[in-house]
Amino acid sequence: MNATIARDNGAIGGGAARPDLDKGLGVIGMVGFGAAIVVALAYVAYSIYADASAAGVQATAYLPFILLFIALLIALGFEFVNGFHDTANAVATVIYTNAMPANVAVVWSGFFNFLGVLLSTGAVAFGIVSLLPVELILQVGSNAGFAMVFALLIAAILWNLATWYLGIPSSSSHTLIGSIIGVGVANAMMHGKSGTSGVDWTKATEIGQALLVSPLIGFGVAALLFLAMKLLIRNEALYQEPKDGVPPPLWIRALLIFTCTGVSFAHGSNDGQKGMGLIMLILIGTVPTAYALNRAVPERYAVEFHTNSIAAASALGVAAPAASDPAAARQTVTRYIADKRYTPDTKPALGVLIHDVDQQVAEYGSLAKVPAAAVSNIRNDMYLASEAIKRLGKDKGAGLSETQNDTLGTYKKSLDAGTRFIPTWVKVAVAFALGLGTMVGWKRIVVTVGEKIGKTHLTYAQGASAELVAMGTIFGADHLGLPVSTTHVLSSGVAGTMAANGSGLQMSTIRNMLMAWVLTLPVSIGLAGLLYVLFSQII
Repeated sequence: MNATIARDNGAIGGGAARPDLDKGLGVIGMVGFGAAIVVALAYVAYSIYADASAAGVQATAYLPFILLFIALLIALGFEFVNGFHDTANAVATVIYTNAMPANVAVVWSGFFNFLGVLLSTGAVAFGIVSLLPVELILQVGSNAGFAMVFALLIAAILWNLATWYLGIPSSSSHTLIGSIIGVGVANAMMHGKSGTSGVDWTKATEIGQALLVSPLIGFGVAALLFLAMKLLIRNEALYQEPKDGVPPPLWIRALLIFTCTGVSFAHGSNDGQKGMGLIMLILIGTVPTAYALNRAVPERYAVEFHTNSIAAASALGVAAPAASDPAAARQTVTRYIADKRYTPDTKPALGVLIHDVDQQVAEYGSLAKVPAAAVSNIRNDMYLASEAIKRLGKDKGAGLSETQNDTLGTYKKSLDAGTRFIPTWVKVAVAFALGLGTMVGWKRIVVTVGEKIGKTHLTYAQGASAELVAMGTIFGADHLGLPVSTTHVLSSGVAGTMAANGSGLQMSTIRNMLMAWVLTLPVSIGLAGLLYVLFSQII
């Protein structure tokens, strides 16, 4: 596969000299890089110790904390690999148009990835977690929970490293989602169920459609934008190969740097949150007393939660708890989420569960006062109620009115405020991992995007068109909640501008990219499933 690996010297396409890709961070930069890793790991360790101490957790066995440390390293390792695997797409255009030197561009992109993670809302963090089988999420602290986390993260890292080694741009998001689906299928089959029962196929279909459509959007829109620029902007220099070391005109240079910044920030904001959600799963499983419930909710939370609980139960037609069995209700709600089949017992069971959770919270007066022994049970019940309400709102068989859905939605926000939160140190750790990862290992993917998609050197106008489309698509997708890939949109955007310019495409690279995109989901599904079965036997 040497053909896919970067050439180290020489010219590109029609003879334009390639940019200097070998200038590194320098001695001071490498020292700073190493120091940042040490400081980040020390900060993570201290934060966990401080949170556990504040929650009254004392280590009685070292194995769970060893597993916690390993799991966190793997999760942060995934974000690190994600940094140089995906973000290389954001810097390729500014490097190959001489808008920024390579060593400056990757540090710039890494910084804005860092900011994107820090300033993210955290709302997307638990979206990917909801794809996991409900029984595994409820037992995240068990052997099966650790096997699940290790399997899906290691599978995602292995496929990312394989495609990076071959210099093939592929999507880390789709790799991770495929790994989650693989764990769900394997878990269902290990428990004697059909493999399809362990997967949210509605979400999987949505992802598959995005996998197919996003490259077409990148290709088509970037090509149209490039043609529009040629028609409206009559500056021949924009459509010629950059001269050796000569930057583009000031306005186009500013545009390229702006779009690189936007793509980097959006990537950090979106992809970084996936790592946050998985890290929270790890923390909930190993240190539930400190992380299963949000102990930092305001004092008014308990009163508002009670009010919203009464309204939600009433909306379901269960105005009073009466003589009920919370354990049976819990089983009914769990079965509804897992099997996705609405029955007449679903709403009454959910109402009973809502009353039971309300009584538990009221008994302690605050989430911060919930004793260690009760934390996991309350968190699981709140998670079940939240997931059931989300599914019930889409279930036509439930026959809920718009007013009822609004009432249940308000209650769901109260549930999520108590269970779906991201500590500041988790954001900082993921930001460091993603930002630092951007600064290393980027060369293989950058060379593919800059040299191996088209037969000629990337021009200023082509770089600007591809980056503008990528930035606009990512921000638009974030706003609409659609799953698209930065990698797919940008690399196909470059291909679109090459085709529109009549430059020609290197079909061997295009075939490799298409094959990687097609294989990402099935390979990651199979690999994660096999690893889950293996780890389930070992742990």
